[in-house]
Amino acid sequence: MSRAAYLVLENGQVFEGKAFGAEKETTGELVFTTAMTGYLETITDPSYYGQVIIQTFPLIGNYGVIPADFESNSPALRGYIVREWCQAPSNFRCEGNLDAFLKAEGIPGIYGLDTRALTRIVREYGVLNCMIRYTPEVSGEELEALKSFKIIKAVESTTLKEIEHYTPDEPKYKVVLMDFGAKHNIDRMLLRRGCDLTVVPAHTTAEEILALEPDGVMLSNGPGDPRENTDIIGEIKKLCDKKIPMFGICLGHQLLALAQGGETEKLKYGHRGANQPAKELSTGRVYITSQNHGYAVVSDSLPENAEVSFENGNDGTCEGVTYKDMPAFSVQFHPEACGGPRDTAFLFDKFIDLMKK
Repeated sequence: MSRAAYLVLENGQVFEGKAFGAEKETTGELVFTTAMTGYLETITDPSYYGQVIIQTFPLIGNYGVIPADFESNSPALRGYIVREWCQAPSNFRCEGNLDAFLKAEGIPGIYGLDTRALTRIVREYGVLNCMIRYTPEVSGEELEALKSFKIIKAVESTTLKEIEHYTPDEPKYKVVLMDFGAKHNIDRMLLRRGCDLTVVPAHTTAEEILALEPDGVMLSNGPGDPRENTDIIGEIKKLCDKKIPMFGICLGHQLLALAQGGETEKLKYGHRGANQPAKELSTGRVYITSQNHGYAVVSDSLPENAEVSFENGNDGTCEGVTYKDMPAFSVQFHPEACGGPRDTAFLFDKFIDLMKK
């Protein structure tokens, strides 16, 4: 029989559920994702560093654990909350169950909570800090400590430690990927297009990148407050000055905008899920996209050399930027989309076209 577990919010609310995964107390930033599939990609996405995830889809774990679908080598989230945990997964690719995987990775989980009520709280009040624990009583001192929790050094904690290199069967272009907490499917999308890929740690200097003589530079997704990464922003600015073809995704999109003098802001509860609408302003077409971010570029802060290319269909926030004076563009959503719709995968082809020119 599962042990009782409690989710404590910084506003003092306490939710009771049942424990699965690793049994340990944890503190994190409570967020929700509306994705209906791809829970393995969600759990292993480095962009969730320091966060406790609510899955709004009610049944999780039904196809077990499939390592080939992982987006990183190990999870970076702090905790996992689901309505119903499937204890008998069934899939021909299944290599294990979710409970055992979370235990092995040291990630605590809670199931049996009212995830709809939790999601509505986050939507109304915004992102809240939370604790997973095994007693419902919380002291005033513990609540004050919970309110002061902040995610720091997110990129430093998720970037790779050493340079990695991947060569496709027929290499055509040399690409450097700056890893700020990159998802593996970015690698796959580039390799599929003939990119000889060098993945470098986040704090690699512009001089070190240029010494590799790349045809283009990719700025990856990643976690945390983009403004925290002042040194990285400075190196991206140097790369921009060299007019090298550049493509940024998610955090990479935000860092590129900051390098060009733009600003970013924290959203009330972010955009997370595989069903987020992004409107392409040049055509009026709306794409359904996969997203995972809590910060956004402030459209009105962009310099004259930049123009907004995509807007969020729900709240009008910036979802993409094109730069007029250099071969560079970026998007807030995930065109590599694992899991999620791949309608915007053509943006990788746009990056290839920039390198061709």
